[in-house]
Amino acid sequence: MTWPPALQEVIDEFSEIEDAMERLEVLMDFAEEVDELSEEEWSDENLVKGCQSRAHVVLEKRDNTIWMRAAADSKMVQGLMGILTIAVNGGTVEQVLELTPDFVLEMKVLNTLTPSRSNGFRTMFDMIQKTVKEMK
Repeated sequence: MTWPPALQEVIDEFSEIEDAMERLEVLMDFAEEVDELSEEEWSDENLVKGCQSRAHVVLEKRDNTIWMRAAADSKMVQGLMGILTIAVNGGTVEQVLELTPDFVLEMKVLNTLTPSRSNGFRTMFDMIQKTVKEMK
C-alpha cells in the first residue's frame, strides 16, 4: 500500500532500527507529536475502551480534513497516538478511511509491544475509523 508521505517517513525511520529497546525509545519520542487533550477534556465518550492505559481521542472535521487530539497516562501509548496523529491529521475522510493498521507491522512496532499494548493500538485505530466513518 502507498502511505501518506509523512507516515512513510515514520515507517522508514522505524524500519531502520534493529534494537527493540531503541525502537521503544523512538516510539515514546513520538508522544510529542500529539495535540494533547487536557485532563478536563477526558470523558467516557472519548475514552479508548479496551486500552490498558487511560487513553482519550477526539477527532474533528475541518474543511473536509480530519484532525486528532489525544492524551494518555502512558508515554508509550501517547507515542502510538503520535504516530496515529501523523497518519490522520490533514487527511480527508476518504484518505483516513483507506488507512489500514498494516503500517505498524511495516514499522515492526507491534512485535516490540506487549499483547495488551498491541490490542490497545488496534482498539484505538478502530475507534478512529468508526468515528471518521460517522463524519462522512
